[in-house]
Amino acid sequence: MAWLMRVSRRTYSTKLKDHQATLMARSLPKREVLPGVKDLIVVASGKGGVGKSTIAANFACSLAKLGARVGLLDGDIFGPSIPLLMNVHSEPLINEKNLIIPPQNYNVKCLSMGMLTPPDGAIIWRGPLVMSAIQRLLKGAEWSPLDVLVIDTPPGTGDVHLSLTQHAPISGVVLVTTPHKAAVDVTIRGAEMYHKLKVPIFGLVENMRYSICDNCKERTEFFKGQTEMSNKLPETIISLPLESHIAECGESGVPIVIKYPNSESAKLFTQLARRIWGILEEKNRTSDSSK
Repeated sequence: MAWLMRVSRRTYSTKLKDHQATLMARSLPKREVLPGVKDLIVVASGKGGVGKSTIAANFACSLAKLGARVGLLDGDIFGPSIPLLMNVHSEPLINEKNLIIPPQNYNVKCLSMGMLTPPDGAIIWRGPLVMSAIQRLLKGAEWSPLDVLVIDTPPGTGDVHLSLTQHAPISGVVLVTTPHKAAVDVTIRGAEMYHKLKVPIFGLVENMRYSICDNCKERTEFFKGQTEMSNKLPETIISLPLESHIAECGESGVPIVIKYPNSESAKLFTQLARRIWGILEEKNRTSDSSK
């Protein structure tokens, strides 16, 4: 019992010493800029079912409509959604350099594990295989030339997120959540992970916040008790409604910004794209002037 008490009173340093950091770094992949890709933006949330993939697809299409050269990488190895949302189901070709050629739709280059496996096939992999797949999709594809590569990530704070930050410099993160506490609390953990990884967070997309009646146009708030998001989360850039057209467009493979470009939701996605595009342009101007 005395021994157990001594062990429980021990304190351990959480700061790595120089030789420890060197040893750990040897096993990590080398972080390299993707050839011909200016910026990487991650769409993330700790919680599943909050609409990350739908937002990533419409965000990517909105950037393309602004004139940017855009790619969309589906980082959800186990539950890929981008082939459905972007209507890109064909198996990609391989060029003479053994690089995957991402299929293109709506002026967005797309790549997903869902294009490389049977639609009803289950992927049952451990962490190392998942990280290898992410590396292949990220670095083993002919993305160039791109202004922005948008990366749709799975729920949680696991292998995919770590692998992405280890393989390439991430320009920033767009967090997605719904307003209820169960989602917000988990999204805070996701935000904390990116803070620890020293990746900038551009802002928050609040999804399914309200609905608009088709007849009277009255706005109904689903979370009346919550007027503000947690102060532990970044600034909310846009709040999106729960809208049947968004679901309809997702299932038909035509993002709402393409099918209904004048809808209120499409305008909100355009607002998001303009905001992030402005941040990237300012960052790149600052970077150029410092050279």
